[in-house]
Amino acid sequence: MSDSKKTTDHKEIQKWAEQHGGVPSVIKGTENDGSGEGVLRIHFPKKSDDNGSFDEISWDEFFKEFDKNNLALLHDPNGNFNKLVSRD
Repeated sequence: MSDSKKTTDHKEIQKWAEQHGGVPSVIKGTENDGSGEGVLRIHFPKKSDDNGSFDEISWDEFFKEFDKNNLALLHDPNGNFNKLVSRD
């Protein structure tokens, strides 16, 4: 996707997600025996039929795991496309 942007800026990520109706979430059942939150996602509950598969978490929790796992957000600044990727 040629219009995609990769960022690690917490404020930019939160602003983009909230503008598009996204919330910080983890996929249910992916927790690591208390050693981590689980698989992170930005979930769009108003645009999804699969809301039962996600647990919403705070932005603080999201960014703690985001940084701990050395992630970046690849996203379309004007759309909902997003993917968490390695910062490398």
